[in-house]
Amino acid sequence: MKLIRCLIILIILSVSFSLSADKLAHLRTSKKITAVDVITAPYFTIQIVALQLPPSNASFFNNVEVVKEYSCSDGFVRYTVGDYNTFEEAARDLDKVKILGYSDAFVLNLKKITLGSGGGGYSSSGSYSSSGSSGRNENFVPIPGQRYMVQLAAYRFPVYLTHFEGFKDVREYYMKSDRIYRYCVGDYDHDQILNEIQKAKSAGWRDAYAVPIERYRGFQIE
Repeated sequence: MKLIRCLIILIILSVSFSLSADKLAHLRTSKKITAVDVITAPYFTIQIVALQLPPSNASFFNNVEVVKEYSCSDGFVRYTVGDYNTFEEAARDLDKVKILGYSDAFVLNLKKITLGSGGGGYSSSGSYSSSGSSGRNENFVPIPGQRYMVQLAAYRFPVYLTHFEGFKDVREYYMKSDRIYRYCVGDYDHDQILNEIQKAKSAGWRDAYAVPIERYRGFQIE
């Protein structure tokens, strides 16, 4: 009987561990492949590659840790490094990027590209809407009665949650429609959300913005 009890306890512990284990542990990366859903200044950057399909593994990006991803209306997904105020500033770093192995890299003016979905970024199942429902919009006005959360970042590959230092209970969301991992915090009333966005920006998440709670409902990674 003791043996049976021990086996039952072991099974329960094993199940509990599997339920609490990190489902994305084998996919997580320290590389920050940021999915950009609205183009803002500074407008000059260095394009390292353009693909018709996103890579399946973060290790595709050799020798670089921080990359921005632009899903464009011409069917290509562009990947860039660096943010520059002028063409000349970007050009000074171009040779450094080529030495890293990106021989076809060149200076890109982001004003000359158009994001997919009519320039508003991701589809309606995603996080951004050009209609102004997002906190990214300078004219964003919270709707009374609406609950919001703050989206800190959106990445092509899942990152370690320790990356979001200073934030508790960061939630992960994944949409199969665009295969982007989104990281959000909080549950705020309409009269709180603007202040919370500013707090996130002050903490270094300059692209933080508001997302209605129900928009990601059903997409959370438990």
